[in-house]
Amino acid sequence: MLRLAVQMLLGDKLKYVTLLLALAFSTFLITQQLGIFAGLMRRSAATLSNFNIPIWVVDPNVEHVTGPKYMKDTDLSLVRSVPGVAWAVPLYYGRLQAKFMDGSILPVELFGLDDTTLIGSPSIMLEGNIKDLWKSHGVIVDQRGRRQTRLGETFDISDKEARVVGLCHLNQQSFFGDLVAYTTYQRAIEYSMKVRNPLAFILVQPKKGINHLELTREIKSKTGLGAYTQNDFFWSTIYWYCTHTGIPIAFATTVLIGIVVGMAVVGQTFYSFISENLGNLGALKAMGTSQKLLSKMLILQACVVGFIGYGIGVGFASLFGYYALLDVHVPFHLPYQIPFIVICMVLCICFFAAYIGIRKISRLETAEVFRA
Repeated sequence: MLRLAVQMLLGDKLKYVTLLLALAFSTFLITQQLGIFAGLMRRSAATLSNFNIPIWVVDPNVEHVTGPKYMKDTDLSLVRSVPGVAWAVPLYYGRLQAKFMDGSILPVELFGLDDTTLIGSPSIMLEGNIKDLWKSHGVIVDQRGRRQTRLGETFDISDKEARVVGLCHLNQQSFFGDLVAYTTYQRAIEYSMKVRNPLAFILVQPKKGINHLELTREIKSKTGLGAYTQNDFFWSTIYWYCTHTGIPIAFATTVLIGIVVGMAVVGQTFYSFISENLGNLGALKAMGTSQKLLSKMLILQACVVGFIGYGIGVGFASLFGYYALLDVHVPFHLPYQIPFIVICMVLCICFFAAYIGIRKISRLETAEVFRA
């Protein structure tokens, strides 16, 4: 009987293709939107990924990595005095204006690294050397800088000269899409017009054997500052963007549209398919086929279409993601949780369509099949 159900489904090619296309479109739309949303959220914490430092110390009011509040220079000494801290170095962060030789003006996210150790410098250098930051006016820019400047050329940051001594590859692109530049801490202060309190973050390495979470509590207790492990700061940043911006609502609306469109088209098409096969299903019911078995047949038909449509939709969404990743401007991230969430949504659409058919069959009187 179940094989017969599949044969009935494949027999009506127009309805079958319509169901496949509807489910594939819904799957693609949902997967693509969730992938871009995940990509955006991951980029919101790009600084954490690019620096890969175990503990971040910030102003106690800071909730996300892209919105630092500047601390006093004396806070660095306080953090270094906390038992369990192997080392602590300052990090400057600011969004400034850069003017290039071709006349273009771009916002730049400038990071000022500890002058002595250069801790937090890019891990992948495409051209140049990290130590060249110690040269006069030395700045390292990310790969986007290739469009505006080359190694050895100069440009202006806040009307002060900067010389490109290296090009680097970032693990994760900036959330704002800005050019990212690295220089020394003192030089960053000069570029920033010598702000009163330039200390945005304190990067901390715990001593060997020290629990990271316990050390963050100790830093908070001893200094009154905020302290996060890298993972906690990541999720705090994600939470802030989800609760303080309209990004989740925008993507949730599109995902909901995908679900509604899928339910509407698949439900209507499946109902039409059941109506056209009412005679065959009624005959089976008249010959003694139980309502339970008929329901299984309808669920199987819906699931066959659902899984095939899901595969097509996720496949195209993955291709979209692959080509999107070739363009650094398009954020896309497809962790395993997204395909799992999408298959659950597709199954809900399929069960909704099957439920419509089951109700139609349950109200069918066997006598109607042989009438006229």
